[in-house]
Amino acid sequence: MTKLLHTSDWHLGRTLYGRKRYGESEAFLDWLADLMERERVDVLLVAGDVFDNAAPGTRAQELYYRFLCRAAAAPNRHVVVTAGNHDSPSFLNAPKEILKFLNIHVVGTASGPPADEVVVLSAPDGDPFLIVCAVPYLRDRDIRTAEAGETVADKERKIVEGIRAHYHLVYEEARRVRSLLGKAVPIAAMGHLFAAGGRTVEGDGVRDLYIGTLLQVGADVFPEWIDYLALGHLHVPQSVGGSDVVRYSGSPLPIGFGEAAQEKSVVLAEFAGGAPAVRRIPVPRFQELKVLAGDWPDIARDIAALRSEGSRAWLEIVYEGDEVAGDLTRRLDEAVAGSGIEILRVRNNRVMERALGASAEGETLDDLEVTEVFRRCLDAHEVPEERRPALLEAYGEIVTALFEADPLAEREGGP
Repeated sequence: MTKLLHTSDWHLGRTLYGRKRYGESEAFLDWLADLMERERVDVLLVAGDVFDNAAPGTRAQELYYRFLCRAAAAPNRHVVVTAGNHDSPSFLNAPKEILKFLNIHVVGTASGPPADEVVVLSAPDGDPFLIVCAVPYLRDRDIRTAEAGETVADKERKIVEGIRAHYHLVYEEARRVRSLLGKAVPIAAMGHLFAAGGRTVEGDGVRDLYIGTLLQVGADVFPEWIDYLALGHLHVPQSVGGSDVVRYSGSPLPIGFGEAAQEKSVVLAEFAGGAPAVRRIPVPRFQELKVLAGDWPDIARDIAALRSEGSRAWLEIVYEGDEVAGDLTRRLDEAVAGSGIEILRVRNNRVMERALGASAEGETLDDLEVTEVFRRCLDAHEVPEERRPALLEAYGEIVTALFEADPLAEREGGP
């Protein structure tokens, strides 16, 4: 039996309204290492977005490498890590040759031949037991050649065709390798992308990158004969197309308050001949996030209940009362004073409604998604409705390109 554990979207180094989340990340990685030992996991797949940005700080790097050392402590265990859109391919790739000696296989970029993304995992006696198609996040430059005069629709079509062609080449290489091995070795695959029909939530940092169908790929990209497909990028744990073996593990920590009530998980797939047995394993909540909404009596009552429980929750307050509570911040400060509760965000909906489209008092860019900022620019410049869909699609493409930038990649003349 081979046990495969699937996780993704750790986003090490992420902050939430100015609060560092290293404590949560460390607690999760310790829990994950304990789970691997308890379940005797043979293979860990990390399907992208290890870090929250392309230039992670020293604390985030320390958490990553310390976990890898612990994960590699079991002599028969393998770890496969692929880059996501938040990661720097060059940063992840830099130590890959050293990490191979610990049975840690890193694929940060898709710019080489398909064989570079096919990883054969073997037991200590050299007997192969799993083939992994370790496909990282596919950037525009990896899969498409730009041409003058292209429309947004042309670019989108070429990107999706490029993704499909790239996966096909890697999958066929994996089948070729298996035929050379002369035995029925299972094939698992990895990907970091948005499968059409996938679910997102407000504030997860993913949804605003995909306006309409931009860069969403259909399930036909993935061949039916793959034994397990480990996906990353979407933070909601879910299967794709109703398949038990094509899954997003989801992010292990709530990325924002929009995910506060969501149960997080990792996925364990057990291969014992035939289709793997798959089960989700819930991830504990290491820092409680709560959204309290309503009028002032409702909010005050909920805060009092949390205090009585000894809660140390981080709160988002959504004030919806009819009264325009200009002193809301003072009331909230008094309500949580002397407790372990912290209020990270306050949304005063009544004040915002009165703003009539102008910036509300106390409203900041943290209160707005990136696309909402652009929509307000369109409103301010009175752009006609018929022109907006094309502009929104182009804007989405630009935002995606910014996420794909790798500031650590070597350029001509130096890094």
